[in-house]
Amino acid sequence: MKSHKSELLEVVEAKTRLAGSNKMEILLFSLGGQETFGINVFKIREVSRTPHITKTPNMPTGVEGVISLRGNIIPVISLDYFVRQKKRSNQLPSYMIVAEYNKRTLAFLVHEVDRIVRVDWEEVRPPEGMLFDNSAMITAVITLADGRLVSLLHVEQILAQAMGEPEIPDLLPVDMKAEEIIFVADDSAVARKEIASVLDKMKIRFQIASTGREAWEKLKEFAARAQATGTPLREQIKLILTDAEMPEMDGYVLTGHIKNDYRFEGIPVIMHSSLSSEANKDMGKQAGVDAYVAKFDAGVLAETIRPFL
Repeated sequence: MKSHKSELLEVVEAKTRLAGSNKMEILLFSLGGQETFGINVFKIREVSRTPHITKTPNMPTGVEGVISLRGNIIPVISLDYFVRQKKRSNQLPSYMIVAEYNKRTLAFLVHEVDRIVRVDWEEVRPPEGMLFDNSAMITAVITLADGRLVSLLHVEQILAQAMGEPEIPDLLPVDMKAEEIIFVADDSAVARKEIASVLDKMKIRFQIASTGREAWEKLKEFAARAQATGTPLREQIKLILTDAEMPEMDGYVLTGHIKNDYRFEGIPVIMHSSLSSEANKDMGKQAGVDAYVAKFDAGVLAETIRPFL
């Protein structure tokens, strides 16, 4: 009979193979209209009927209140308010998705839950150039086999609006040469802004790509120039910081490309992700990252980066 630990390891390994194959699973749901939305299954803890929600004073607009779930007090967020700009109603949505982001457990209210589908990250497109009234809350768009469009929620943007953006503390600078940089890959504008603020305060120069594929193309250009001049790439790129979830190519596949290319030997890869559970950290390690840090704690990010520089 298998132990609980061995069963857990098998689940982690299976999920790692899924991520490493540039695929993901998303839960489809609706907010009462015709549009279909999605959220990465990796983030979800459970789905249930909406329980009694306790109203509390001074809650931010769009936060319906809190619930007690297995001894934890969890804020309940109205996706209607942030995604569809729909005002509160007396009748709350029927379902609740409990998810973990940035070491924080939250509940999202939705009207209907559909099913889980598996998609290839190459089929996931950034929303730029597409007309959405709620485009700021959409991080990517997927076309299903039946022709339906699915909007992946930009949960980081929703949380920034609901809870406020974190303050960046004063950080000790890092002594780096003029030609040395950190390369960053992240599709979230909120995350890119916060990462840039941390690196600026640390006096670190950087370049940023907004998808995994864009990052890999730019990194190959860096490698080709270094090879042509006979300069070790490590003397220019000191570290690569990558998100896990990105359109076109996820951070696990990007990490695999980097680790399998001899030109990047000696360059550490840190995964910086809102997927903050221990299982997700194990996935990152199995994919080959040198460190894993959950979004978003500026101090922890800074101290994770510092030893590698």
